[in-house]
Amino acid sequence: QVQLVESGGGLVQAGESLRLSCAASGSIFSNNSMGWFRQVLGKQRALVAAMPSGGNANYAHSVKGRFTLSRDNAGNTVYLQMNNLKPEDTGVYYCNVGGPEGFWGQGTQVTVSS
Repeated sequence: QVQLVESGGGLVQAGESLRLSCAASGSIFSNNSMGWFRQVLGKQRALVAAMPSGGNANYAHSVKGRFTLSRDNAGNTVYLQMNNLKPEDTGVYYCNVGGPEGFWGQGTQVTVSS
């Protein structure tokens, strides 16, 4: 059974940085799309960044230029580097592999105070 384990969330002030990590228990990254989604209370989960297998990353407009998605297929790990964080970046961040019908992590809370 595939498991995605996220880490790196926390409480920071506006302008600071965080790096989220997502480690998979199996070799599922190399042939699948991967990405990060964010969910805030009362709203649907929304795409933050995604990268198809062998392709370039796409980002939500609100995070372009501040967030960087990267993947380490050999290490079965995907990262989201988040710089210059803003209060509106606050939410629970979920790692995803294989799209909405694929695999999800348990979520990690990111809180950005103003």
